[in-house]
Amino acid sequence: MRPMMRLILGLGALVVILAGVALELPRQVTVARSAVINAPEAVVFSYLNNLKRFNEWSPWAERDPQLQTALSGAEQGQGAKIQWTSSQKSVGSGSMEITESNPNRHIGLDVDFNGLDGASYYDISPSGSGSKVIWGFSYESGASPLKRWKGLMLDRYIGAEYNDGLANLKELIESERRPTAPSPAPPAAAPMVQGQPDGALVADPAMAAPGSDAPPETVPEAPAAEQAAPQAAEQPAPPPVRKKRQ
Repeated sequence: MRPMMRLILGLGALVVILAGVALELPRQVTVARSAVINAPEAVVFSYLNNLKRFNEWSPWAERDPQLQTALSGAEQGQGAKIQWTSSQKSVGSGSMEITESNPNRHIGLDVDFNGLDGASYYDISPSGSGSKVIWGFSYESGASPLKRWKGLMLDRYIGAEYNDGLANLKELIESERRPTAPSPAPPAAAPMVQGQPDGALVADPAMAAPGSDAPPETVPEAPAAEQAAPQAAEQPAPPPVRKKRQ
């Protein structure tokens, strides 16, 4: 048998084997990732239900800052749609449209990732003082062996991107809800009193701001020329002189 014929027969046998294995693979594949966000369910839902904010945490927008997006349909909730296009092959083009919106609990979407059509969803539930978010994607491969093999690689392909997206969403929400430290109040100035002969104002040490470590200002003494002269000591008066009689 010629070598070329052996190669053709070998490739044919490999295709048959792969097709047989594919028939044993699941028809539907679901990929899901989760994160706990320190915020109420209503707050998390407002970010996910509004596709205008999607690029603020999207893993694809983070990978390609030049990502082109277009919004259409409803402002938010059911009927809202976003489409994106990227020159980077790892991002490519795609779209998401909200088909179901259950306030604070569930959002369903129809998605297309570079020709890979499926159904995505967000599930929100309470978790301690915050909320747990599950981002999932379901893919129906049907009877096609090629699609079944593609579904087998979805967890590695989409799972990493969903992890990055949820980490971005967590950072975005928690940073916007983080309280800012108030600016310190300026130190109070010491009250001024009139304590100089020429009417100049000086700080009153007794009225300094409480808790201040600054030493009280010393009021300068008046010039020596303006100080009062000491009074002269009084001398006793001389006794009267008596005249002698002739």
